[in-house]
Amino acid sequence: MECAVVGGGITGLAATQFLAERGVDATTFEAADQPGGVIQSRTVEGRVVEIGPQRLRLTPGLGDLVEAVGLDDATIEAAEAPLYVYADGRLREAPLDVAAFLRTDLLSWPGKLRLLAEPLTRRGYPQESAAELFTRKFGREAYERFIGPLYGGIYGSDPAAMPAAYALESLLERERAAGSFLLAFGKRVGQGQQSPPISFEKGNQQLPRALCEAHTDRVELGTPVTDVRRAESEDRGRYLVETGGGTHAVDHVVVTTPADVTAELLDGVATGVDGLAGLTYNPLAMVHLTADCRPDGFGYQVAFGEELHTLGVSWNASMFGRDGLYTAFLGGMHDPEMVGRDRAAIGEIAREEFEAVMDSGAEVLHVATRERWFPAWDRTWDALAGFETPPGVHVATNYTGRMGIPSRVREAREVAESIAKTGR
Repeated sequence: MECAVVGGGITGLAATQFLAERGVDATTFEAADQPGGVIQSRTVEGRVVEIGPQRLRLTPGLGDLVEAVGLDDATIEAAEAPLYVYADGRLREAPLDVAAFLRTDLLSWPGKLRLLAEPLTRRGYPQESAAELFTRKFGREAYERFIGPLYGGIYGSDPAAMPAAYALESLLERERAAGSFLLAFGKRVGQGQQSPPISFEKGNQQLPRALCEAHTDRVELGTPVTDVRRAESEDRGRYLVETGGGTHAVDHVVVTTPADVTAELLDGVATGVDGLAGLTYNPLAMVHLTADCRPDGFGYQVAFGEELHTLGVSWNASMFGRDGLYTAFLGGMHDPEMVGRDRAAIGEIAREEFEAVMDSGAEVLHVATRERWFPAWDRTWDALAGFETPPGVHVATNYTGRMGIPSRVREAREVAESIAKTGR
């Protein structure tokens, strides 16, 4: 049995590892000259900066990968620390546990009591937007000052434009299982404590690089796949995967590429690919700053209604000892034009706003922009209702599955197990 994995990001490389563990002969093709996909780490003026996720979660699946490639000693684990929301001119602690809930002034006591009444509300339903659901269940104050900024910040999206059917599918499942969002959240927080935030000495990309090196005979970098089509005869495999280096006959294809690329590759193999091509991605700018301030925490998000371009800031210095490094996020669905500005101008906006929030001087170290960064999970996802792949073609992505590195690793394992069980 032969398998082709299209894409050398974390999903594709995790699938490569899990397929190898199950004795499946697989080759992974990555168009870029380095592995990692959205996980990119660089060294700028001696500092490790992340162009993508700022931290990973050491879930059991991710831990298995870390152990498999021998990165245990290179792992940097963040201690438990608060997260903040910038509201009404200063930072206020996000109520992510009982103690923080009691002491924070982010929410008024009426707002806190309204949030606690969530188990008495009707269950969420798919037809609502994320904003409507959160507001109805937790109250407007909690939504605008706490839940909305944190949740919207994950995607760079506006929760008012995100249907619950797509954006909150997993949360709705947890609500049904636990009986309420608050009970589900409590269980989730406990799992988070068991799965601490981590990075690596050379940055998050050290993990995909190590996976690539561990399977150097299985991974072909700088090798874009140009087409996937059905084989005329299944004597050597059901599908033909075309690259610049030739044609590869395989029984299974695991596709982990962005939506527009996947639509082009699977045109003629899958149905409803036009829906994939039309999915919205949010643009995002990342500005890496250096500053002498020494706050303790993971960072902050910006409450709705504040007159700032910044969506949030990760405190890399505090989390992983990154020597005065902070990463600001701008743009997203709220301000899509931001990424079209000159990078120097973007850097100055981030610097000025950081200095105003943190009351500390800062310097711009690096600016990165991308027109298509995170899936928006908006109404364009309606078009996926008609998308279907034939047996042997597996799409494992953050726009057909769940967001987040742990979810990507989990789906990669599930796909590998499914392929190994088929025997063909």
